[in-house]
Amino acid sequence: MQEQTSTATHPKQKREPKPTTFIDAFVDFSFKRLFATEESKPILIGLLNHLFKGRKYITEIEYGKNEFPGEIAQEGGAVFDVYCTDVNGSKFIIEVQRGNQEYFKERALFYVSRAISEQAPKGDRKGWAYKLTEVYLLAFLEDFNLPDSPKSEYVQDICLANRHTGIIFYDKVGFIFIEMLNFVKGSDELYTELDKWLYALKHLTEFKQRPEYLSGPEFDQLFTLANYASLTPEERDMYNSSLKRKWDNKNVLDYAVKTAEQKAREEERARMALKLLAKETPTDEIAELTGLTIEEIEML
Repeated sequence: MQEQTSTATHPKQKREPKPTTFIDAFVDFSFKRLFATEESKPILIGLLNHLFKGRKYITEIEYGKNEFPGEIAQEGGAVFDVYCTDVNGSKFIIEVQRGNQEYFKERALFYVSRAISEQAPKGDRKGWAYKLTEVYLLAFLEDFNLPDSPKSEYVQDICLANRHTGIIFYDKVGFIFIEMLNFVKGSDELYTELDKWLYALKHLTEFKQRPEYLSGPEFDQLFTLANYASLTPEERDMYNSSLKRKWDNKNVLDYAVKTAEQKAREEERARMALKLLAKETPTDEIAELTGLTIEEIEML
């Protein structure tokens, strides 16, 4: 899902990315290069098959338009990172989300509903009879977790099911959220092919060369496309601009978090000082206990 852009940074928080052998998979340019080009089809097909674990087996995909405007001008549209269809007509929306948003779940539902509503014919719908093809949203969550999701699990597979029996109500729509913060396996703990894929994507910028334990045709293609040296000058400019936006946003977020934490500590010290003042504790003792100055205490 799309990056938020910002130019505001704090000088003490500013950090610049260092050059790496392989590109960061979770910036806009890289994500589309690794998952939304003709050369990257084997990568995406392999990843999807590992995620569906036999429930589906995908042999071929075709990329489609990723922009879905509203039916009327006043109605909001949707822009997907990657949108494709397999030979059976199943639709896949593949997204990367770097930071949490207030209505993230609602946005995911809106995206899927757009891909569903687009299937309706524009004319007479009697012959269509609401025969829908499958729609799945696959989202990489880079720097946040879903609320209340188990920290021991890194793939959240969501479907429509009966709340009481657990029986699946409708199996042609689903959400797969990959929480990269929860994926903490080391290189000696990669027991499945999916583990290898997630490890490769998460640690791509840390590799000086492709590790031997990440072998096979799909990984050949991944590391070929991810090699910074293979980019054209124009592609390098696009990648570096995309990476800079990510780091700028990270700097702004880090500074906002630090400022909020500092404000919370100051408010806690002020509350403590007020309680001590109510007990007629000497001002110098309050200053020693809270870290506030005499002047700050007298202003409370």
